Amino acid sequence: MTIQRVAIIGLGLLGGSIGLALRERAPGIVTTGFDANPHVRDVAGERGLVGTVFASPAEAARDADLVILCVPVGAMRDAAASLADALPDGAIVSDVGSSKQSVSLALAEALPGHTVIPAHPVAGTEQSGPEAGFADLFVNRWCILTPPADVDKDAVASLSAFWAGLGAKVEIMDAEHHDLVLAVTSHIPHLIAYTIVGTASDLEEVTRSEVIKYSAGGFRDFTRIAASDPVMWRDVFLNNKGAVLEMLGRFTEDLTAMQRAIRSGDGEALHDLFTRTRAIRREVIDQGQDDERPDFGRSDHA
Repeated sequence: MTIQRVAIIGLGLLGGSIGLALRERAPGIVTTGFDANPHVRDVAGERGLVGTVFASPAEAARDADLVILCVPVGAMRDAAASLADALPDGAIVSDVGSSKQSVSLALAEALPGHTVIPAHPVAGTEQSGPEAGFADLFVNRWCILTPPADVDKDAVASLSAFWAGLGAKVEIMDAEHHDLVLAVTSHIPHLIAYTIVGTASDLEEVTRSEVIKYSAGGFRDFTRIAASDPVMWRDVFLNNKGAVLEMLGRFTEDLTAMQRAIRSGDGEALHDLFTRTRAIRREVIDQGQDDERPDFGRSDHA
């Protein structure tokens, strides 16, 4: 199938960026959108994030070939249910959520009989809202699709081509495996960032002003990550609970091993770990998932 009309439900960073990327890379595709926040709808209209901003999700989705739900994962079920009666036959429903097992279940329950293909573009910044979107957000980033086993293969191919057209590299993955991988690469790092920034702000021996004034590069990077949308990340942790807790247990064990090495003066163990992690950073850069500049050098969005 050819995707000619796209409805975007949720017009924040990801939804807005999809709309802007379509305007730049596929101007022939008709875009519609909705956001539950009236202010966001106003800004989306002013910025031209989509061709037409509607006052209800059902209106936005009525003629769509593809509907993309860009809402927090905890809101997926309600968002899908709100447009279920308006979906055209054959329309694909997808999303951008960071946990896939919970989203797959929610969408399947809300939209029985419809073509549902969950997706996760592994892209974003710590910014949020309709002002934060930009057309190149997905360029050279991965978009992971987690289609159900019985879904139409042509629909999967169409959605893959859609994301490739926005500049993304597409991967097909099982939802359970996705959640485990993202717990390691995204969810646990965010949890650590939120925790270390919270710990620093609670120290009685060091004032809050000193923490801010003397922030070194590492702490500044943590604060950038910890500035991410609190609603979105609250829902991610609650909806990917199993994988997050499993990886958090592994991390706790490794952290305990580091405590032992420091306490016992085991410099060799510390050096070995730091050497391995330095090599991983080099591989991330070599794979094109970062360069020597923060956020792919996009200082305007850092």
